[in-house]
Amino acid sequence: MKRLITRSAAAWASRTPAAQRLARGSSLVWERRSEALLSWVRAGRRDDLDGWRAALGPLFRVAALGAVAALVYGVVRAWPWLMWALTAWWCRAAWCAGKAATGPEDASAEQQTAASEDVYEATLAWIWQMVGDRQGVHLRDLLANAQQHGYFEGLEVADFRAHLEDWDITVRKRVRVRGLGVSVGIHRDDLPAPSQPLPAADAPEPPNPQLHVA
Repeated sequence: MKRLITRSAAAWASRTPAAQRLARGSSLVWERRSEALLSWVRAGRRDDLDGWRAALGPLFRVAALGAVAALVYGVVRAWPWLMWALTAWWCRAAWCAGKAATGPEDASAEQQTAASEDVYEATLAWIWQMVGDRQGVHLRDLLANAQQHGYFEGLEVADFRAHLEDWDITVRKRVRVRGLGVSVGIHRDDLPAPSQPLPAADAPEPPNPQLHVA
């Protein structure tokens, strides 16, 4: 149950890009504000002076920034509700910056996430078909079915199990399957319910073998 909840939360986050946009925007706003303040401090240096006199301008500006920060801190301490206004301002700036930062790389990442979810759903549907009306399915039978269709050739059961567990598919050491005895397998109680009705098929065909390389 804990794994299922964790995966559900991760799936929700991947389908809801608002948090990612805010995080990306916050990083950009922080970088831009920091660079702007640093440039402003550096601009205080006078080229017509030498030594410590030339550094008086930047030092004065750093002191001014410290005074402003202390003033803001004091005001917020006196009126804590102003923190909500500052938070709202920051979130708005981050939201706008995050939208502007969206580019081909973000679109590619979203496409990869969608493809990964499609493979996961197809794999679950395949396993459910192999389970049928029984308590579960043995890994050796699941792997044999895949190899009959030309997938996972040369893969051992132990390696196949590792790939399934990487996808948060629970594998038990002992699963009893009617007519086949007890062996390592997947119990139906550990499988999330299929998102769509399963197609009727006498010989289930496994999904694209991206599960193996994931």
